[in-house]
Amino acid sequence: MAQVCEFRLPDLGEGLTEAEIVRWLVEVGDVVAIDQPVVEVETAKAMVEVPCPYGGVVTARFGEEGSELPVGAPLLTVAVGEDAGPGVAPGAAGGAGARAGAGSGSGAGGGAGDGSGAETSGNVLVGYGTGAPVARRRRVRPAAVSVAAASAGKPGAAVPEPVLAPVPDVVPGPVAVVSPLVRKQARQHGLDLRQLTGSGPDGLILRADVDAAIRARGEAAAASADRSAVTSPAAVAAPARVAGAGAGQEAQRIALRGVRGAVADKLARSRREIPDATCWVDADATELMAVRAAMNGAVGPAAGPKVSVLALLARICTAALARFPELNSTVDLEAREIVCLPEVHLGFAAQTERGLVVPVVRDAHARNAESIGAEIARLTEAARAGRLTPAELTGGTFTLNNYGVFGVDGSTPIINHPEAAMLGVGRIMPKPWVHQGELAVRQVVQLSLTFDHRVCDGGTAGGFLRYVADCVEQPAVLLRTL
Repeated sequence: MAQVCEFRLPDLGEGLTEAEIVRWLVEVGDVVAIDQPVVEVETAKAMVEVPCPYGGVVTARFGEEGSELPVGAPLLTVAVGEDAGPGVAPGAAGGAGARAGAGSGSGAGGGAGDGSGAETSGNVLVGYGTGAPVARRRRVRPAAVSVAAASAGKPGAAVPEPVLAPVPDVVPGPVAVVSPLVRKQARQHGLDLRQLTGSGPDGLILRADVDAAIRARGEAAAASADRSAVTSPAAVAAPARVAGAGAGQEAQRIALRGVRGAVADKLARSRREIPDATCWVDADATELMAVRAAMNGAVGPAAGPKVSVLALLARICTAALARFPELNSTVDLEAREIVCLPEVHLGFAAQTERGLVVPVVRDAHARNAESIGAEIARLTEAARAGRLTPAELTGGTFTLNNYGVFGVDGSTPIINHPEAAMLGVGRIMPKPWVHQGELAVRQVVQLSLTFDHRVCDGGTAGGFLRYVADCVEQPAVLLRTL
């Protein structure tokens, strides 16, 4: 007899609490195999193909392409068993039990998780095996939970906005929130999580709930200010505004979600929390370009990819960070400490069709220029194809931003929170330059360093930037310090 198993959106890791459905890979009535990708979703970090732990016939899908679902919301249901349908071979779910047992009890879906006895793979992303019973969370505010659950089961249904409920000042029991990022965001904005009604499963408070509460509070404050302004004499006497050339046309609205939304949140947080400063210097990159040409000429065309200028600058950065470790750090606000990090995980800005992303080269301090260049090339290709994993987009300690590829000379970049500094590199182009006492045409580049003024003063930042410039102008300086 066929069993209907419900598969829910699994935990995608890195504190992510929701995802947008980009493309369904199966239709209702399709036969799916165990661990077959069934949907492509976009998180704030990357595009992910989600595999289904059940084998059988798809009986329902929840959510249209372009809609957002919270972690734990139903994705689809699968009829499992010999009677699932004419297209399902007997034992389609069989053999899965041999691979089961990896379950964590986080509740990926029905089947084994709900006691139905269906066989599953248990191999579904982070923390969502399907071979163990579902660990039920403590239910809070049953009325609000029932509304959210009813909406989650309908395709395209809107998740209700969180509301501030009149509750006592002290409510016994744990708060229904599992993400430390949600707790930290609420604490930074002075929100009491006990006064929020979550829209997730069993009343779970999601990041979207906290964002909506912050937005509602800001709109209420703005409305109050507008009412005050309307009653003022200046507002009454002000003439009406004349519509411009675009009269009759509707303004285009672009949703801040996915990668774009994550970038907006991170940049706004960086500006809000980090007291940054920028210093810059022009450097003669003629010798660096000659060294690159010699390196690429020596290896020959059959020896693999050529060393890029970005790879050489990345190698120079790792050497500079060894001399100035304050810039490879982060600030712990709660402990009021500067945490100097032992490893250099170098991020680099990459522009893609989906927006700006910052892939991370792990352990860049232990790599040479060729190794760094190869990893940059691999990560760049994955970024443009939308295949970067969340792990490849997080954990950076210092960022290198080559905005010279856009044909500009300089910039004052925003620090990639929670890092302490970012080096910007402009275009390298021929310019008049005094070289050995004579005016000559040289390859000149502008370097700019934006740094967190809490971790160091201008002397340290200037020393770092000057060392980088010296290595660009005279690459032999780098060899003497290795």
